[in-house]
Amino acid sequence: MKSFWKTVLAVIVGIILVSIIGFMFSMAIFGSIAAIGSATAPMPRSGVLVMDMGKVVIGEQAQEVNPMQSLSGREMVETIGLWDAVQAINTAAEDPAVEYICLKTDGNASSLAATQEIRKSLEKFRESGKAVVSYIESPSTGSYYLASVADKVYMTAYSGATTMVTGVGSQMIFLKDLLDKFGVNMQLIRHGKFKSAGEMYTRNAASPENLMQYQVLVNSLWKSLSGEIAASRGISVEELDDAINSLKLCLPQDFVDCKLVDELMTREQLEAKLASLSVKESFKDVSFIKFGDYVSAKVVPARKTGQIAVIYANGNIVDANDPANISGDRFAGIVRKVRDDDKIKAVVLRVNSPGGSVLASEKIKHELDLLGEKKPLIASYGDYAASGGYWISNNCDKIFTDAVTLTGSIGVFGLIPDLSKTLKDVAHVNVQAVTSNAHGDMYGLMRPFDQAEYKYMERSIEDIYERFTTIVSEGRGIPKEQVDEIGQGRVWTGADALGIRLVDEIGTLEDAITYAAVAAGDPDLSSWEVKGFPKPQTIMEQMMASLGKGEMDEEVIFLRKFGDLTKVQVLARLPFELELKY
Repeated sequence: MKSFWKTVLAVIVGIILVSIIGFMFSMAIFGSIAAIGSATAPMPRSGVLVMDMGKVVIGEQAQEVNPMQSLSGREMVETIGLWDAVQAINTAAEDPAVEYICLKTDGNASSLAATQEIRKSLEKFRESGKAVVSYIESPSTGSYYLASVADKVYMTAYSGATTMVTGVGSQMIFLKDLLDKFGVNMQLIRHGKFKSAGEMYTRNAASPENLMQYQVLVNSLWKSLSGEIAASRGISVEELDDAINSLKLCLPQDFVDCKLVDELMTREQLEAKLASLSVKESFKDVSFIKFGDYVSAKVVPARKTGQIAVIYANGNIVDANDPANISGDRFAGIVRKVRDDDKIKAVVLRVNSPGGSVLASEKIKHELDLLGEKKPLIASYGDYAASGGYWISNNCDKIFTDAVTLTGSIGVFGLIPDLSKTLKDVAHVNVQAVTSNAHGDMYGLMRPFDQAEYKYMERSIEDIYERFTTIVSEGRGIPKEQVDEIGQGRVWTGADALGIRLVDEIGTLEDAITYAAVAAGDPDLSSWEVKGFPKPQTIMEQMMASLGKGEMDEEVIFLRKFGDLTKVQVLARLPFELELKY
């Protein structure tokens, strides 16, 4: 018997030792991969700064390259923070080592707001007297929009280029017929005729209000993009619209004929042109500087006595502790930390959120209000600052927004699924509830609400909407009746939000930080250390998260976009299905 227990103990110890050794070995491998992923090639002392937007993504914050991408067979794509990217372009304008910028925009995966801010930085770069030259092969609307900022736009002369410059669009998805097939009854309670997030579950086509809202949105977005393209190319918006609406932009030569491209070139011709611009006899003599390397070398945070904090509210607003989103308690703690740090003299709240949990939004707003009483608090809006994203930020001292930001969506909705028919008619499962009180199984999802329960939920929705309109009225100095008129869940672009006083100025993150410096008492940005909160995930944290979550199928990602249909939800959130194609 003793020998048996000795054997069992030996096996257990062996398993533990193997596990420890395996873990240490795995960490060693990950450490080696991380070191490889973080290594940077030597940068030339001078040369042409290359911005290949197919190999970098401009995000809200810088993110270390995740080496797990290479293990999965994907190309390594570097995420550069917007502020760092803008500072690098500004530095390059004054840097004698940078001859000009070569811009390749095919495959641009940066968001529309980030693209617009980078484009404005490139406009400023050109004002320094240095050139921007862009080259395109298979342009989309978004990639051409960015390319059009250049002094010269060149395009491939080869046949087979896929051109997709067709304007801005959005496709709405409706799931009612599918849910009906499976017996799912989605019970929608909302305040706001434009609060369309729940329509995908309860309708098979858009309501008139929602259809009108979308049309105004895409028209406003296109007005911003087309106006900038036309101004850069020296043509009218009408000429641009005619080229797109008449489907004239099919072949590379069409872009030249419509004055959107200056010249078609083969690879050899492009190389000769770049060499000529660098005043070199041969293309082999031209030195190129990768944008990511330039950012790493030139954008080095300096230790200074005064700091301006940029708090990045990036993602969905959630109750759970999710580091990839805006977790209520965790984010409130970050705001508290910034408020109590005496080195920080002013704060920019960078919002890129469609909203989410009302409770989490309230917690965050409470802390931001306390911070605003102590320090200048400026808001900067990225792609989204809608619903909960607008809830937390409307009381800032000044709000800057991109023209293409989606904001507003002052409304609230509750979504409660009834799965009784699904179980009975599809799964052939019967459910019988036993409760101590009249409505004990109200949230059991196994039966529809009765009239009293619907009124109960409606009371909560109305109270939240009342609270929402009140804080907007107080934060923006707008009469409550007017807030209700422009509210009702309606989404506005930043350009349109300016006219109804939801925002103060069309401007970039750089504009907001510059304003914060003035508010803090010193307009010279070089006097300030700009410090971001929260810190982005490290490579090791990314890899551990990847191991924990694994790769999700496209179907799973698709379903998660629309929320969890198996739980009761009361949200201040932008419509789930609002996805723009550009």
